[in-house]
Amino acid sequence: MEKIQSSIDHSKPVIEIRNVSKSFGDNHVLRGVNLDLYKEENLVVLGRSGTGKSVLIKLIAGLLRPDEGTINVLGDSVTELNDRELRELRLKIGFSFQNSALYDSMTVRENLEFPLVRNKRNLTRSEIDHAVEEVLDGVGLSQAINQMPSELSGGQRKRIGIARTLILRPEIMMYDEPTAGLDPITCLDINGLINEVQERYKTASIIITHDLACAKEVGDRIVMLLDGKFERQGSFEEIFDTEDARVRAFYNYNFIL
Repeated sequence: MEKIQSSIDHSKPVIEIRNVSKSFGDNHVLRGVNLDLYKEENLVVLGRSGTGKSVLIKLIAGLLRPDEGTINVLGDSVTELNDRELRELRLKIGFSFQNSALYDSMTVRENLEFPLVRNKRNLTRSEIDHAVEEVLDGVGLSQAINQMPSELSGGQRKRIGIARTLILRPEIMMYDEPTAGLDPITCLDINGLINEVQERYKTASIIITHDLACAKEVGDRIVMLLDGKFERQGSFEEIFDTEDARVRAFYNYNFIL
């Protein structure tokens, strides 16, 4: 099912990427790309594995530097920030990784508390408990608070990973292959959660995926990375309304083969 379009304020970009290029030796991953992410928008970035989708996230977070071009995030030029300023910026960006990145030796509660006590000083026990309980409720797993990650299903681990990201109240969410390795029913649950997070926490999000069902369900706008450039963008139908063999092959792999 295609997502019902949200009303996005296109006068308020939270990320602005201009003429950005990035190469690794002879591998030209990004070639002069331009991209905006707007406040409270879910933007899906589609592309085959190895096309530079994850490199884009690292550039936005300042973990890599572009060879050319500029990247502005929440009003800051990422390449001009010092280490302390970069750390502060990254606290405003939530990262949801493929493997959920939970600490197996900690309970769910301890996993959620960890980024909070590490990054926010002088919180009372009551404030910490409230924050943990609120994000667990937000991802529908209040009952899992004292469980270990090993006791959770793949979908539950994914939800807890998202909750741990949300506890710092980021303005921007980055989802890297959020449905990878999950069964079809759990994929639908995670897609629904991504939309719930957007609505409840008013986040702007970039969703990196090659799962077209996910893209269709969560994307307010979709862009497709082809040969190092965002050559197609728009709604799901607009992206795939083409005879371009590269695009048709991607569609057929997801829905026909």
